[in-house]
Amino acid sequence: MVKAVVFDLGKVLVDFDYRIAARRIAAQSQMDADGVMNFLGTSPLFVEFEKGRIDRHGLFKQICAAIDYRGALNEFATAFADIFSAIEPMVRLHAELRHRRVPAYIFSNTNDLAVEHIRRNFPFYDTFDGYILSYEHGVMKPEMGLYEVVEARSGRRGPELLYLDDRSENTEAGAARGWHTVVHETPEKTWAAVRKHGLLD
Repeated sequence: MVKAVVFDLGKVLVDFDYRIAARRIAAQSQMDADGVMNFLGTSPLFVEFEKGRIDRHGLFKQICAAIDYRGALNEFATAFADIFSAIEPMVRLHAELRHRRVPAYIFSNTNDLAVEHIRRNFPFYDTFDGYILSYEHGVMKPEMGLYEVVEARSGRRGPELLYLDDRSENTEAGAARGWHTVVHETPEKTWAAVRKHGLLD
């Protein structure tokens, strides 16, 4: 029986578009937006950042050197993080579960710049029971270490957990631990899957 629901953050609760960041960063860089977009998508810096192995100051210093970024850290932080929009049907799904006193957790590969922005701008973020964030633990999904943190934080294991994520490699890692999983494709499909587990009317 499911006793807690685990939500991925990006593309499940909030949508994002790195092209917005690329355009803003390029405006103060020697690179054009396409070059910045390629850099954001391929540089190992961002994996290190999301694993918490470098902080925002270290990231910023290396980005300035790599693309000749000329803005200040606070300008970069805004350009980099202000790329999100709430996926309202999924925010409502969590609100419905919360109304029914179903514990829910955010489980995300992310970084402190993104989380700081989301916490400041999206009030729903602060209504979860717990947060398992890659940069705080030095490991990323689908590595098993982060799933172990979910189980420890929630006090739930195996089929007591229902996990919603848009990436199949992440849900497969949860399924390998006996979790119920849903590959999030649309809010309608995910709502239906949650209903099948008896958590909603």
